[in-house]
Amino acid sequence: MNDFTGQTIIVTGAGSGIGRATALQLAERGAHVIVADISETAHGVVEEITGAGGQATAAVGDISEQGVVDKLVDAAVATGHRLGLVNNAGIMDKFDGAAETEDAVWERCLRINLTAPFLLTRAVLPHMRAAGGGAIVNTGSAASLRGAAAGAAYTASKHGLAGLTRNTAYTYGRENIRCNLIAPGGVETNIMTTSAAVNEGEIDPSHGLAAITPIHQGAIRNARPEELAATIVFLLSDAASNVNGAILPVDAGWSAG
Repeated sequence: MNDFTGQTIIVTGAGSGIGRATALQLAERGAHVIVADISETAHGVVEEITGAGGQATAAVGDISEQGVVDKLVDAAVATGHRLGLVNNAGIMDKFDGAAETEDAVWERCLRINLTAPFLLTRAVLPHMRAAGGGAIVNTGSAASLRGAAAGAAYTASKHGLAGLTRNTAYTYGRENIRCNLIAPGGVETNIMTTSAAVNEGEIDPSHGLAAITPIHQGAIRNARPEELAATIVFLLSDAASNVNGAILPVDAGWSAG
Protein backbone atom coordinates (compact mmCIF):
# COMPACT_ATOMS: atom_id res chain seq x y z
CA MET A 1 0.00 0.00 0.00
CA ASN A 2 3.09 2.21 0.03
CA ASP A 3 3.90 1.57 -3.64
CA PHE A 4 3.83 4.81 -5.62
CA THR A 5 4.73 3.33 -8.99
CA GLY A 6 2.82 5.17 -11.72
CA GLN A 7 2.48 8.34 -9.65
CA THR A 8 4.21 11.69 -10.00
CA ILE A 9 4.38 13.62 -6.77
CA ILE A 10 5.32 17.27 -6.48
CA VAL A 11 7.29 18.05 -3.31
CA THR A 12 8.01 21.71 -2.59
CA GLY A 13 10.90 22.82 -0.44
CA ALA A 14 12.50 19.54 -1.48
CA GLY A 15 16.06 20.83 -1.66
CA SER A 16 16.64 20.15 2.03
CA GLY A 17 15.08 19.10 5.33
CA ILE A 18 11.65 17.51 5.42
CA GLY A 19 11.12 18.02 1.70
CA ARG A 20 14.34 16.29 0.72
CA ALA A 21 13.64 13.37 3.06
CA THR A 22 10.13 13.06 1.63
CA ALA A 23 11.37 13.13 -1.96
CA LEU A 24 13.91 10.38 -1.23
CA GLN A 25 11.36 8.15 0.49
CA LEU A 26 8.80 8.57 -2.27
CA ALA A 27 11.35 7.82 -4.97
CA GLU A 28 12.42 4.67 -3.10
CA ARG A 29 8.79 3.56 -3.34
CA GLY A 30 8.50 4.07 -7.08
CA ALA A 31 7.23 7.63 -7.47
CA HIS A 32 8.51 10.07 -10.04
CA VAL A 33 9.27 13.06 -7.83
CA ILE A 34 9.17 16.69 -8.96
CA VAL A 35 11.80 18.18 -6.66
CA ALA A 36 10.71 21.81 -6.31
CA ASP A 37 12.78 24.40 -4.49
CA ILE A 38 13.75 28.05 -4.80
CA SER A 39 17.37 26.90 -4.46
CA GLU A 40 19.59 25.07 -6.92
CA THR A 41 19.92 22.38 -4.24
CA ALA A 42 16.97 20.75 -6.00
CA HIS A 43 19.39 19.46 -8.63
CA GLY A 44 21.49 17.75 -5.98
CA VAL A 45 18.47 15.91 -4.63
CA VAL A 46 17.55 14.79 -8.16
CA GLU A 47 21.09 13.43 -8.55
CA GLU A 48 20.70 11.51 -5.28
CA ILE A 49 17.45 9.97 -6.49
CA THR A 50 18.54 9.09 -10.02
CA GLY A 51 21.89 7.81 -8.73
CA ALA A 52 19.95 5.30 -6.64
CA GLY A 53 17.88 4.24 -9.63
CA GLY A 54 14.83 6.44 -8.99
CA GLN A 55 13.01 8.98 -11.10
CA ALA A 56 13.00 12.70 -10.41
CA THR A 57 12.86 16.09 -12.11
CA ALA A 58 14.13 19.37 -10.65
CA ALA A 59 11.95 22.49 -10.69
CA VAL A 60 13.74 25.60 -9.46
CA GLY A 61 11.78 28.79 -8.86
CA ASP A 62 9.57 30.82 -6.54
CA ILE A 63 6.35 28.85 -6.15
CA SER A 64 4.50 31.94 -4.98
CA GLU A 65 4.52 33.05 -8.63
CA GLN A 66 1.74 31.72 -10.86
CA GLY A 67 4.03 31.25 -13.86
CA VAL A 68 6.40 29.05 -11.87
CA VAL A 69 3.48 26.99 -10.58
CA ASP A 70 2.10 26.52 -14.11
CA LYS A 71 5.44 25.24 -15.44
CA LEU A 72 5.93 22.96 -12.45
CA VAL A 73 2.51 21.35 -12.80
CA ASP A 74 2.91 21.07 -16.58
CA ALA A 75 6.13 19.13 -16.01
CA ALA A 76 4.33 16.79 -13.62
CA VAL A 77 1.40 16.26 -15.99
CA ALA A 78 3.79 15.52 -18.86
CA THR A 79 4.92 12.33 -17.12
CA GLY A 80 1.46 10.90 -17.78
CA HIS A 81 1.11 9.70 -14.20
CA ARG A 82 -1.47 10.26 -11.51
CA LEU A 83 -0.52 13.33 -9.47
CA GLY A 84 0.18 13.85 -5.78
CA LEU A 85 1.23 17.04 -4.02
CA VAL A 86 3.23 17.86 -0.90
CA ASN A 87 3.07 21.55 -0.01
CA ASN A 88 6.12 21.62 2.23
CA ALA A 89 8.04 24.83 1.44
CA GLY A 90 7.89 27.49 4.13
CA ILE A 91 9.70 30.42 5.72
CA MET A 92 9.78 31.83 9.25
CA ASP A 93 8.95 35.34 10.39
CA LYS A 94 10.84 37.42 12.99
CA PHE A 95 8.80 36.06 15.92
CA ASP A 96 7.18 39.47 16.34
CA GLY A 97 3.64 40.19 17.47
CA ALA A 98 1.25 42.13 15.28
CA ALA A 99 2.35 45.52 16.60
CA GLU A 100 5.97 44.88 15.55
CA THR A 101 5.34 43.02 12.28
CA GLU A 102 6.35 44.86 9.13
CA ASP A 103 4.25 44.75 5.97
CA ALA A 104 7.03 43.09 3.97
CA VAL A 105 7.44 40.26 6.50
CA TRP A 106 3.68 39.71 6.73
CA GLU A 107 3.19 39.67 2.97
CA ARG A 108 6.14 37.41 2.19
CA CYS A 109 5.31 34.95 4.94
CA LEU A 110 1.71 34.58 3.80
CA ARG A 111 2.79 34.48 0.17
CA ILE A 112 5.13 31.51 0.65
CA ASN A 113 3.35 29.66 3.45
CA LEU A 114 -0.26 30.05 2.31
CA THR A 115 -0.68 31.54 -1.16
CA ALA A 116 1.84 29.18 -2.77
CA PRO A 117 0.06 26.06 -1.42
CA PHE A 118 -3.23 27.54 -2.61
CA LEU A 119 -1.83 28.14 -6.12
CA LEU A 120 -0.44 24.62 -6.35
CA THR A 121 -3.57 23.02 -4.93
CA ARG A 122 -5.72 24.93 -7.40
CA ALA A 123 -3.44 23.89 -10.25
CA VAL A 124 -3.40 20.15 -9.50
CA LEU A 125 -7.08 19.72 -8.61
CA PRO A 126 -8.38 19.57 -12.21
CA HIS A 127 -5.88 16.83 -13.01
CA MET A 128 -6.74 14.88 -9.88
CA ARG A 129 -10.44 15.14 -10.67
CA ALA A 130 -9.84 13.90 -14.21
CA ALA A 131 -7.81 10.97 -12.88
CA GLY A 132 -10.48 10.00 -10.37
CA GLY A 133 -8.60 11.03 -7.24
CA GLY A 134 -5.38 12.11 -5.63
CA ALA A 135 -3.74 13.04 -2.36
CA ILE A 136 -2.36 16.31 -1.00
CA VAL A 137 -0.34 16.73 2.18
CA ASN A 138 0.43 20.15 3.61
CA THR A 139 3.26 20.79 6.06
CA GLY A 140 1.82 22.98 8.77
CA SER A 141 3.32 23.59 12.18
CA ALA A 142 2.63 23.68 15.88
CA ALA A 143 1.72 27.25 14.88
CA SER A 144 -1.25 25.79 12.99
CA LEU A 145 -2.68 24.84 16.38
CA ARG A 146 -1.48 27.40 18.90
CA GLY A 147 -0.49 31.03 19.20
CA ALA A 148 2.83 30.72 21.01
CA ALA A 149 4.92 28.86 18.44
CA ALA A 150 6.07 31.81 16.30
CA GLY A 151 5.26 35.39 15.36
CA ALA A 152 1.99 36.84 14.06
CA ALA A 153 2.77 36.39 10.37
CA TYR A 154 3.95 32.79 10.54
CA THR A 155 1.17 31.79 12.92
CA ALA A 156 -1.51 33.35 10.74
CA SER A 157 -0.09 31.67 7.64
CA LYS A 158 -0.04 28.23 9.26
CA HIS A 159 -3.53 28.65 10.74
CA GLY A 160 -4.66 29.59 7.24
CA LEU A 161 -3.03 26.50 5.79
CA ALA A 162 -5.02 24.35 8.22
CA GLY A 163 -8.19 26.03 6.97
CA LEU A 164 -7.24 25.46 3.35
CA THR A 165 -6.58 21.81 4.18
CA ARG A 166 -9.97 21.26 5.80
CA ASN A 167 -11.87 23.07 3.05
CA THR A 168 -10.10 21.15 0.30
CA ALA A 169 -10.76 17.85 2.07
CA TYR A 170 -14.45 18.61 2.54
CA THR A 171 -15.04 20.09 -0.90
CA TYR A 172 -13.33 17.39 -2.97
CA GLY A 173 -13.53 14.33 -0.74
CA ARG A 174 -16.49 12.97 -2.70
CA GLU A 175 -14.23 12.86 -5.75
CA ASN A 176 -11.66 10.67 -3.99
CA ILE A 177 -9.30 13.60 -3.38
CA ARG A 178 -7.79 13.68 0.09
CA CYS A 179 -6.04 16.58 1.79
CA ASN A 180 -4.31 16.37 5.18
CA LEU A 181 -1.87 18.46 7.21
CA ILE A 182 0.98 17.51 9.50
CA ALA A 183 1.77 19.87 12.39
CA PRO A 184 5.41 19.36 13.40
CA GLY A 185 6.94 20.72 16.56
CA GLY A 186 10.71 21.13 16.73
CA VAL A 187 12.48 19.59 13.73
CA GLU A 188 16.16 19.34 12.82
CA THR A 189 15.96 21.45 9.64
CA ASN A 190 17.56 24.62 8.33
CA ILE A 191 14.38 26.73 8.10
CA MET A 192 15.76 29.13 10.69
CA THR A 193 18.92 29.75 8.70
CA THR A 194 17.29 29.96 5.27
CA SER A 195 14.48 32.37 6.13
CA ALA A 196 15.06 35.93 4.97
CA ALA A 197 14.78 37.51 8.41
CA VAL A 198 17.58 35.31 9.72
CA ASN A 199 19.80 35.96 6.72
CA GLU A 200 19.45 39.68 7.31
CA GLY A 201 20.66 39.22 10.88
CA GLU A 202 17.36 40.35 12.32
CA ILE A 203 16.69 37.36 14.57
CA ASP A 204 18.83 34.86 16.40
CA PRO A 205 18.42 31.33 14.93
CA SER A 206 18.30 29.96 18.49
CA HIS A 207 15.19 32.05 19.19
CA GLY A 208 11.65 30.98 18.38
CA LEU A 209 10.07 27.55 18.10
CA ALA A 210 13.13 25.58 19.20
CA ALA A 211 13.73 27.90 22.14
CA ILE A 212 10.22 27.63 23.57
CA THR A 213 9.49 23.94 23.11
CA PRO A 214 9.85 21.56 26.08
CA ILE A 215 12.94 20.01 24.49
CA HIS A 216 14.94 22.65 26.35
CA GLN A 217 13.60 21.17 29.56
CA GLY A 218 14.75 17.71 28.47
CA ALA A 219 11.18 16.49 27.97
CA ILE A 220 10.75 16.26 24.20
CA ARG A 221 13.34 15.85 21.47
CA ASN A 222 13.41 17.47 18.05
CA ALA A 223 12.25 15.25 15.22
CA ARG A 224 14.46 14.10 12.38
CA PRO A 225 13.29 15.09 8.89
CA GLU A 226 12.98 11.40 8.01
CA GLU A 227 10.35 10.94 10.72
CA LEU A 228 8.19 13.72 9.31
CA ALA A 229 8.70 12.36 5.82
CA ALA A 230 7.47 8.92 6.88
CA THR A 231 4.24 10.49 8.11
CA ILE A 232 3.79 12.41 4.88
CA VAL A 233 4.39 9.26 2.83
CA PHE A 234 1.78 7.41 4.90
CA LEU A 235 -0.81 10.15 4.33
CA LEU A 236 -0.16 10.07 0.59
CA SER A 237 -0.49 6.30 0.45
CA ASP A 238 -3.48 4.01 0.03
CA ALA A 239 -2.92 2.93 3.64
CA ALA A 240 -4.46 6.29 4.59
CA SER A 241 -7.35 5.99 2.14
CA ASN A 242 -9.95 6.99 4.76
CA VAL A 243 -7.90 9.81 6.30
CA ASN A 244 -9.11 13.14 4.96
CA GLY A 245 -9.10 16.59 6.52
CA ALA A 246 -6.84 15.53 9.39
CA ILE A 247 -4.66 18.05 11.21
CA LEU A 248 -2.07 15.67 12.62
CA PRO A 249 0.41 16.78 15.30
CA VAL A 250 3.79 15.13 14.75
CA ASP A 251 5.57 16.63 17.72
CA ALA A 252 6.50 13.85 20.16
CA GLY A 253 3.54 14.85 22.34
CA TRP A 254 4.27 18.56 22.78
CA SER A 255 0.73 19.58 21.81
CA ALA A 256 -0.68 17.01 24.25
CA GLY A 257 0.65 18.96 27.21
